[in-house]
Order: sequence, then C-alpha cells, then structure tokens
Amino acid sequence: MTCTQEEVIKRVASGDLESLRQYFEDERVSEDPDFFGKTDEAGRNVLHVASLLERSVIVRELVRHGAKVNEQTVRGYSSLHLASCWGHVDTVRTLLELGADIQAKTFREERPVDLARKYSRSDCVECLILAEAKQDLVSYIAFINNMISDSEGKLTKKDKDNCLHVCSAKSDWIQSFKNPTVSDFVAQRKDIEDSLQPILNKLSAQTADMPAHPAGKV
Repeated sequence: MTCTQEEVIKRVASGDLESLRQYFEDERVSEDPDFFGKTDEAGRNVLHVASLLERSVIVRELVRHGAKVNEQTVRGYSSLHLASCWGHVDTVRTLLELGADIQAKTFREERPVDLARKYSRSDCVECLILAEAKQDLVSYIAFINNMISDSEGKLTKKDKDNCLHVCSAKSDWIQSFKNPTVSDFVAQRKDIEDSLQPILNKLSAQTADMPAHPAGKV
C-alpha cells in the first residue's frame, strides 16, 4: 500500500469526511487509474475498509471519486459482503443504491445474503431479500421489453402497445411506491404475468423453434 493510500485509510478509519474530500482535491488521486484497486496486506481496498467500518457517507464519496462498488478481494469478498456480515445495514443500503451486486459470490459460493444469515444479521438479511425481490421485478420488466423489441412481425401493434404500457406502469410503480415489501414486488410481477400471459403465450408459440431467450423465461 502506498503512502497516499495509507493517508486515505486513516481518514476513512476516523470517519473524517471533510479531510478526505480535501485530500482528494489536493492530491489529485484520480490521476492514478488503479488507486482504488490497490489493496492492503489483507487484500482489502479503501472501499472495502470503509464498508466494514460502516462509513456509509465515505462509501459514497469513494465511489464518487472512482472506487468500483463491485470490486472483490482475491477470495471474492465485495464491499457488500463485508458490510452484510458485519451487520452494517445502513452501509448495505448505501451500497445497493450505488449498484452493488447482490448475487456476487465468495470463494465459498456465498452471496451477501448468505453471509448475513450465517452471522445472524437479521436487518441485513431483510434488506438484501427486499433488494433481490426488486431486482427480480426490474429484470423481468427488462426481459419483457427486450422480448417485445425482438418480436418484429410477430405481434400486433395493439399487443406491443399493451406490453409496453404494462411495463412502463410497473417501472413507474418501482420509482414512486413508498416502502414496498417483498410481497409487493412479488405481486407486481404476478400482475405483469397475469396481464400479459395471452400475449406472451402467443409469442412463445410463434418462436417455439427458436433458442430460449438468455435473459429469463416466460
């Protein structure tokens, strides 16, 4: 670890956000493209350290300056893994907002939620399960939209417009609905399936001889 990184680690450990911001401005850390990828003797980069110490605001600052939220150690531990196993639910939420991968696996094939369960971090487990439910709905909407985009000549304009309307409405729901539960996300996906099943069945019948879509299944 370089002297520059040691200084950053000290500021991360102390939680001194203003000093950290000033340091980035003065030292022009961004000029070193590999700065945030460099690790300490334990194989952790500065974002890993901030995450395991529950420095949520500093996590945002590091990512803003170029730290990669899904960077993993040689054993596969991401910042989300570390925050989850230590029970830092606020940092878990922050990392999820910044795009942390909830499906990332360690060398033992453990996801962040698996570690949270392993160490009885119930708040983190609930947060991660909710994030998985949201991701499932978002991915399903994207799958439907991609399927419609690839259905040239196979569906009527009315069918396409219906699919796009349903998907748009669900995307708006995700953005506007306050404090959704896992059940809410599951219900929204089921509503898509129920609303569009006749159209999707029609499309599936027409593409029965084609390879399965890699993004998911109907």
